[in-house]
Amino acid sequence: MHIRSRFFNKVNKYKFYYLLSAFGLLYFLIYHYIPMAGILIAFKQIQPFMTIQQMLEAPWVGLKHFITFVNGYYFWNVLGNTLAISFFSLLFSFPAPIILAILINEIQGNKFKKAVQTIIYMPHFLSWVIVAGLVRIVFSPSDGIVNQIIMSFNHKPVFFVGENQYIRSLIVGSTIWKETGWNTIIFLSAITGIDQTLYEAARVDGATRFQKILYITLPGMKFAISLIFIMSCGKLLDAGLERVMLLYSPATYTKADIIDTYVYRASFGDMQYSFATAVNLFKSVLSFLLVLSANWASKKLGEEGIW
Repeated sequence: MHIRSRFFNKVNKYKFYYLLSAFGLLYFLIYHYIPMAGILIAFKQIQPFMTIQQMLEAPWVGLKHFITFVNGYYFWNVLGNTLAISFFSLLFSFPAPIILAILINEIQGNKFKKAVQTIIYMPHFLSWVIVAGLVRIVFSPSDGIVNQIIMSFNHKPVFFVGENQYIRSLIVGSTIWKETGWNTIIFLSAITGIDQTLYEAARVDGATRFQKILYITLPGMKFAISLIFIMSCGKLLDAGLERVMLLYSPATYTKADIIDTYVYRASFGDMQYSFATAVNLFKSVLSFLLVLSANWASKKLGEEGIW
């Protein structure tokens, strides 16, 4: 009774905080946790247009769909493309907002700083449909500005979106342009939390601006950097369904076909719902293992992990 009383006292004390978080919790409950019951489909043989009752009575097939995927013709191609696109996105997209946040913090004028922040946040609010359209216009082989510059040097136009050697760079580059500004928010918040007396003491000691960044700003951002890195590792296999689907084509499948696009075609194209669910579950399990590994590595390096 004493434990129950303490629990309800705490709930009553922080009731407004719980109320504020209720909508977020409901979102995750409805759209992320309840649908997890659907992973049972991965271990059954489900046919299109089955009723819920028929799905429950469908025969169990165990790990059949997982084995089919791993032994399939497209396994190494989609896994390799997913890892390649995600790795290069992490390699270039992860440090970009950190560097940009430090540069914005070094701007002296508040009005100019706010203007810069507003401008770099704007691409985040554009849908991937618009971003993909802009990419296709800019890199169009007929009248795109990039090919206009290439042709001005007496070279032939390049069909960037339709060639395997350029498609990954376009996907990663468009992601950096769209999300870097928005991702600076958390790092700017971390910089704001640094004790300003440290900068004053460093200035008195004659430290240069670069030394202040190196010995005060970056260490002050350490926890935020560690946290975002662990979360980014969890998304390493999430190369981005929407951005890839809007930019790739059958001509670039060998370099741009990822697990998510493969699952999309298997489910909505071939109607292999059980197989598609198994592939997606395979990706989720690997992502979870990556988060555990990144968290373990972070603690081994002396940093704080997520748990």
